Formats: sequence, structure tokens, C-alpha cells
Amino acid sequence: MLTHLLLMRHAKSSWSDGTISDHERPLNERGEQAAIAVGQALTARNYAPDIIWSSDAIRTRQTAMRLIRAIPGPQIVNYNSGFYHASAQEVLSICGKQIEPDGKLMLLGHNPGWAELHSYFTGQQSDYPTGACTVLERSKNKDGDWLDPASWQFKDLILPRTLMS
Repeated sequence: MLTHLLLMRHAKSSWSDGTISDHERPLNERGEQAAIAVGQALTARNYAPDIIWSSDAIRTRQTAMRLIRAIPGPQIVNYNSGFYHASAQEVLSICGKQIEPDGKLMLLGHNPGWAELHSYFTGQQSDYPTGACTVLERSKNKDGDWLDPASWQFKDLILPRTLMS
């Protein structure tokens, strides 16, 4: 059973090469540093994910790899092309076809879908900047559907700009 659900938007990407597709855009230097800082913050606060389900875009792959470098112990990363620019409903549909994993799961993707997911699970609006990470903890209703907002309690919103200032 999941104990924590983390929602993270990829870190800041580079726009320096106009010849590559959006899917192929890498992180910029600030994004690389931000992903590591978020990984360190998640570890320090005991929220580090065991499993990451990520979009397969280059910037989300690079974000996941930098998170893992900052988190001790093994993590599993599964890439899903369906997460690339998916709406919240599309992400929930993809997740609903999976067996609920154990431990701490991170869903890593793109806006506007991840801002919508943040709102869906927390009831709070956010512009959800790059590198934002929502931390949700399983509520006392542990028997509920893991994709039901009532199954989760909002714990934290980690923003790279507050970690790197």
C-alpha cells in the first residue's frame, strides 16, 4: 500500500536549441541543480520516493536521474509516454490501470496536467512552477481508492526557488 504520493513537475528546461522537438528538450543548468535540491529536500524530510512513474520526455528523464542521485538507496523508475503533456484525467486513467504500489510513489510530468493533479488532490490552486513537488500522505482512510483525493492529506509543497535562494 502507498504511504505517500508525490506529484512533481520536471525541473527547468533549456530553450537554447530551437531545432529540437519539445519532447527532446533537456534541462538547463538551473534545472539540473533544482532537481538535485528537491531530491535532497525529499530525503531530509523523509519523503523520498521508492518508485517514480515519469513521462518519457528528456527533461523528465533527466529530472528523475538527478533526483535519484540525491536519494540514498535504490529507486525504480518507469517511463510512460502517456504522461507526456497529459491532463490530470489522463494521468488518473493511466494510474488506475496499474496495481497500487507499496511505499512512496512519485508521478513526474508536465503542466498543465500536474497543476491540475495538485488541485485535484489538495483542493488548492497553484501555478505549479518547474520543479514543484507536492507531498501527500495517506489519510486514516487506508482502505480507500488510492486515486481518490479523500485518501490523501496534503503535507508539503516543495519549490526549488525556496531551496536555492
